[in-house]
Amino acid sequence: MKLTTLARPLLLCLTLVGTSALLQGCVALLIGGAAATTGVVVVDRRTVGQQVEDKTIEIKVANSIRSKFGDSVRINTTSYEGVVLVTGDSLGNDRKAAITEIASKTQSVKSVSNQVNVVKETASFGELSSDTWLSSKVMTTLATTNEVPSRTIVVVTDRSVVYLMGLVTQREGDLAAAATAQVSGVKRVDKLFQVISPAEANKLDDSNRIFNRSSSGNTTPLGEAPSTAAPAAGAGVEVLPIK
Repeated sequence: MKLTTLARPLLLCLTLVGTSALLQGCVALLIGGAAATTGVVVVDRRTVGQQVEDKTIEIKVANSIRSKFGDSVRINTTSYEGVVLVTGDSLGNDRKAAITEIASKTQSVKSVSNQVNVVKETASFGELSSDTWLSSKVMTTLATTNEVPSRTIVVVTDRSVVYLMGLVTQREGDLAAAATAQVSGVKRVDKLFQVISPAEANKLDDSNRIFNRSSSGNTTPLGEAPSTAAPAAGAGVEVLPIK
């Protein structure tokens, strides 16, 4: 029996699901249908070149940390526009400090947010599975939240704390964080967004729509209505505690 064009990538997603990055791609396939099979790069506000550079940064930082500390750390690296988020566990404070140093010295890294937990024992398989499931719920929620550009937002979950990264307007970021906070099981939401103006967001989105129009008639992604927000004050990292 032959698989349809959409079924093939969906089957691959179901087979490979296990990291937030893979889940991000799977949700794009489920929401975007056949149009998404051309690749997530067409719906990300970063340039293709920047996305490739971010993936290279993630690999370099992760390999350097694991090479130095081996099994004494459990780390996950995420880069967005050169801003690196490191999550996971460390069995000592000295290792955590060294992780920041290693990441910050990696080529093309602009800044580092070290959210590694200092613990006596690294997270269990059950905790990691729970984080993966929580990421999938958050991404599904964002994909169905009006005015949230879900497919340009990266979701990372560690020990039930959700980190959100992406190029968004102030309003988009606030809406995304509020929606995430309502997801059952989320302990805290950390916003590591890089805030851009509505004009900048519209310009980037228009570029994506032009690219997508050549491969699909669907130019209005679910949950991504045009933003009418006022210009953002500036980028920063914000924490939204769950009450």
